[in-house]
Amino acid sequence: MHLLAQGEDAREVALRADADVLAAAGGDGSLGAVAGAAIERDLPFVIVPLGTRNHFARDLGLDPGDPVAALDAFDGVEQRVDVGRVGDRLFLNNVALGLYARLVHRRERHRRRRVALASLRALLLIARERGRQQHLSIDGRDVVAPVVLVASNAYELDLFNVGERMHLDDGLLHLYIAHGWLPRSWEERSAPRFEVDAPRSRLQAAVDGEPVVLETPLDFSLDRQTLRVLVPAPPD
Repeated sequence: MHLLAQGEDAREVALRADADVLAAAGGDGSLGAVAGAAIERDLPFVIVPLGTRNHFARDLGLDPGDPVAALDAFDGVEQRVDVGRVGDRLFLNNVALGLYARLVHRRERHRRRRVALASLRALLLIARERGRQQHLSIDGRDVVAPVVLVASNAYELDLFNVGERMHLDDGLLHLYIAHGWLPRSWEERSAPRFEVDAPRSRLQAAVDGEPVVLETPLDFSLDRQTLRVLVPAPPD
């Protein structure tokens, strides 16, 4: 077991670990680095959900309210699941562009400044910008929308809430375009890859809920059933 220090690279630790199974305890944003090392080393991967949302763990059927139970996966069964990529960056869930990405970036800046109630403050600032739209080109088609989401496999979406995925191994990316600041429906497309471009050379994004800046154009692809995930065996 290795407790990460501030600024330590989880992927490098996982690549060096003398192990037959790699595991990570944390939230969605913390899992991707270790998952990438597990793929590179062709090792099984165990998830202990200790984050805020735990979307990936929930979609695997794990109970975020009982992270200790996830340790049963070490003696569990293996599932092969898809992972998405934007360029060389791996994502387990989705990549958000537009309004939600700006919210995540502002929340992180306030958190670094140790501003109390960082999420609420960021949300209030974003609310002032609700008229702003994201200008993108998706596979050559111009799109203007407040939010664009690219996901590994299909999601159930309700307004800005990201719901569940019924499958993690269907082998397709799903792209969702929100029309209107509080959309009642999403335009959806599915394909094995997408190319997303923008007027600027650098674009704010939220990758599995973590703030990142990506170089455009963005090349989205899917690695099908490449991650070997261990989950607890079903009860007899």
